[in-house]
Amino acid sequence: MSRAAKFKAALAVDEMTERQARAEHKRLAEDIAHHDKLYHEKDAPEISDADYDKLRQRLKAIEERFPQLVDMFSPTQIVAPMPTTAFAKVKHARPMLSLDNAFAEEDLQAFLERVRRALERDIDLAKDAEIALACEPKIDGLSISLRYEDGELTVGATRGDGTTGEDVTANLRTVKDIPHTLKGRPPKAIDVRGEIYMERKAFQEMNRRQEEAGDKIFANPRNAAAGSLRQLDSSITAGRPLRFFAYAWGEAEPRTWKTHSDYLKVLKDWGFRVNPLSKLCRTAEQALAYYRKMGEERPSLPYDIDGVVYKVDRIDWQERLGFVSRAPRWAIAHKFPAEQARTRLNDILIQVGRTGALTPVADLEPVNVGGVMVARATLHNADEIERLDVRVGDMVIVQRAGDVIPQVLGYVPEERPRKTEKFHFPTHCPCPLKTKVASEEGGVVRRCSGGLECPFQQVERLRHFVSRNCFDIEGLGGTHIENFFNDGLLKVPGDIFRLTAHVDIIKKREGWGDLSARNLVAAIEARRTISLDRLINSIGIPLIGEATAKILAQEYGDADTWLAEMLAASRERKKHPDGVKKEKAAETVGPSYGRLCNVEQIGVTTADAMCTFFSEGHTVEIIRDLLKQLTVQPVERRVVAADAKLRDKIVVFTGELSTLTRDAAKAQAEELGAKVTDSVSKKTSLVVVGENAGSKARKAAELGVQTMTEEEWLKLVAG
Repeated sequence: MSRAAKFKAALAVDEMTERQARAEHKRLAEDIAHHDKLYHEKDAPEISDADYDKLRQRLKAIEERFPQLVDMFSPTQIVAPMPTTAFAKVKHARPMLSLDNAFAEEDLQAFLERVRRALERDIDLAKDAEIALACEPKIDGLSISLRYEDGELTVGATRGDGTTGEDVTANLRTVKDIPHTLKGRPPKAIDVRGEIYMERKAFQEMNRRQEEAGDKIFANPRNAAAGSLRQLDSSITAGRPLRFFAYAWGEAEPRTWKTHSDYLKVLKDWGFRVNPLSKLCRTAEQALAYYRKMGEERPSLPYDIDGVVYKVDRIDWQERLGFVSRAPRWAIAHKFPAEQARTRLNDILIQVGRTGALTPVADLEPVNVGGVMVARATLHNADEIERLDVRVGDMVIVQRAGDVIPQVLGYVPEERPRKTEKFHFPTHCPCPLKTKVASEEGGVVRRCSGGLECPFQQVERLRHFVSRNCFDIEGLGGTHIENFFNDGLLKVPGDIFRLTAHVDIIKKREGWGDLSARNLVAAIEARRTISLDRLINSIGIPLIGEATAKILAQEYGDADTWLAEMLAASRERKKHPDGVKKEKAAETVGPSYGRLCNVEQIGVTTADAMCTFFSEGHTVEIIRDLLKQLTVQPVERRVVAADAKLRDKIVVFTGELSTLTRDAAKAQAEELGAKVTDSVSKKTSLVVVGENAGSKARKAAELGVQTMTEEEWLKLVAG
C-alpha cells in the first residue's frame, strides 16, 4: 500500500492540534525511513517518487507549523539511511547532501528570493544584481564520489547516509566513463562526484539477456544501475552497461575554478563525461524555459531524468549561502510531473499487511509506463476506491514516477463497459480465518480483527522480524519465511531460533543444500544476542519504528524492565479507559503509564496503542517465548563528568543551523553534559536559535529563557 495514501483524508496541517501533529509526524518519519531504506539499500522502491515527495512535503509542512517536533531523527535532518554492511565503509571528506525539491514554477521564484535575501544580509548586493544559475538534467541514477590523489583514482564510494558510504572502488574501476588517471594538472586531492546510470536501450537489452538466462529482471534502469554497482563480484559489474556523468565536487585542494560552469569545463579537461545539456541561465525566465525544454525532450533522451537541478553558479556565493540540515541553500531540484499511461483494470485484489491493514491493489493489463512494464498499481484504501469509482473492466489512467507499484488516478468514462459493478470492499479478511474487518484511523484504514491469529499478518510480522533494521538474519528472506510458515516450521518469532534443530530437514528442501542450511544456522545463531532497541523494533508494535525503539531502549535500559513496565502500563490503562492528558497521566492512570506517556516522542496516542498491544495475552506469550531464546544487551547509560560545562542543563535547538546538522549539534550538547529536548518550557536552560526560527524562539523570549546564536554556540563549545 502506498503509505502516502494514509494521509489523503487527514486533517489539514493548519487545523491540527499539537497532539495530532506529533502523532502524524511520527508516522510520516517512520514511513519515510522505511521507503528510504527500500530505495537506497535494496534498490526496490514500493511507492512512486511523487507519493514519496508528498510524504516529505506534509512532514515539512507539519514541522514549519510545529517546529518543536523537529529532532535528530527527523528525515528533514538526515540525508539517507546508513550504508549496508556488504561493503567496507568510507567516510566522505565532505558530506554528500540531498537537494530540496521544487514542484511548481513559483517554487523557483521563491528559491531565488531566499537566495537574494540571504546574500543581501551578508554582502552589498545590488537589487538588480544577476544571480546566474547552472542548470542540468537531474539523472535518475545512483550518486557516487570518486577520490583522486595526485591524479590517481584511490577510492570510489556511494553516498550512503551522506557522511559515510560504501566502498565500491573495484566495481567503479570497471565503468568506462570513469578515468583511472586524470589528464592535465588536477588538484593534489579532489573528490569528483556524479551519477552512475544506465541508458534505456542498454537496460532493455540487459533485461532480455537476464530473462534468457533465467536471472533476475530489473524493474527500471535506476534499480539496474544500483544493483549492478553493488555486486560483490566486480566481474559482474564489468558486464553491465553502466555510464557516468560528473557534475560536482567534495573536497578539492587546491580549487582553481570560481564558478560551477568553469568546473564543468575543468572536468572535461580531466577526462570526464559532462552532460552536454547543462546550461548557464542568467534569469528565472531562462531557467524555466530550460526546464520546459528538458520536459519536452525527456521522452527522447537515451536515459531517465526526473527533473532539473538549479545551482547558484558563483562558488563564493555558494560558500556564503552554506547548508541547512540535509541540503545546500544554493541548489534545488525542480521535479517533473509523474508519467502516465492508460490500460485495462482486470481485477481488484486485497493484500493484508503485518498490522492487518487491507490494501486494494489493481491487477492491470501490462502496460509500458516510462520505460517500465507495469502490471500492478496501488488503489490505497476503501475510501480511494469509492472516490475514484474504478471498476473491474475499466480503462484506467496509471501514474508512475520511478515506481515499481504505481497508482491509479482514475478511469476513462467514455470507455467504461456497459455491465460493470461497483466494487464492494470486503467485510471479512481474505485469510482462512475470515475474521471481520474493522475501520480504524478515522475510517481510512480497514483492518483485519484477527490480530496475530491471522496467518497473513503472522507471515508479514515474521518478514519484518528478520528485516535489516530488526534481527537482520541473512539468508532468511520473505519467500523462505512464507514457505517455512506454510510447512509448519515457523509460526512465531521464537520458532526462528528453533529452526536450527531442523537443519537436516531444511537442507533436503528444494533450493537448499548442506552449505546453505549451515549458513542459515550460523546467521540465526549470530543473532541470539541482540540490542534492546532492535528487539523492540522487531516485535512490530503499532506506531513504534526504529527511531522510537531507540528512545524506549534508552528510557528502560534492559529487556526485563521494559517488558514489566509495558505490562504495568497496560494494566493501569485498562482500569482507567477514559481520556487522559499527558501531564496528568501518572496521577490519573498510574506511574508506569505516566512514565510511558512522558517518554520523548511518545505521548498519549502512542502510549494507548502500545497498551492495547500488550493487553493481548497471546502477544505477551510470544514475547516471553522469544526472550527465552535470546540474550538482550542492556543499554549503557551515559555518564556525565562532574565538571561538564553544561551538566544538568536542558538545551533546545530551533531554526536552521548553517554549519552544523541537528545531529552534530545535539551530540555536542550531550558531550558537554546537557540533555537536548524538542520543546521549550520553564525548565529549559538554553535555546540555540538558527535562521527562520519559529515558536520556540518566541516562547523562550516570553519565558525569559537564555538564547544564543549558532555562532555563540560554537564559541561556547570551543571555549
